[in-house]
Amino acid sequence: MIQEVKTVEDVRTFFNELQAERLNFQPDDDFADYVNYKTNEQTYTEQEAAERNRLLTQSFEVCERLGEDIYDVCIEIFMKDF
Repeated sequence: MIQEVKTVEDVRTFFNELQAERLNFQPDDDFADYVNYKTNEQTYTEQEAAERNRLLTQSFEVCERLGEDIYDVCIEIFMKDF
């Protein structure tokens, strides 16, 4: 997983990694809230969720600073196969 998000391209990399995890991702959700629908167990450990939340916070900051809409970037990544 990417270690730091510093550019919009890093945001895209992070979102592509989340897509590869087959996550039904929405940028406003806390990663601690994701649950496996088959097992009803947490998708991420506390540490994994915290790391992804840190990267998501950086993603919001980068997009805001650079005038990009994080939701548009998300749609670009998660809807590219539709």
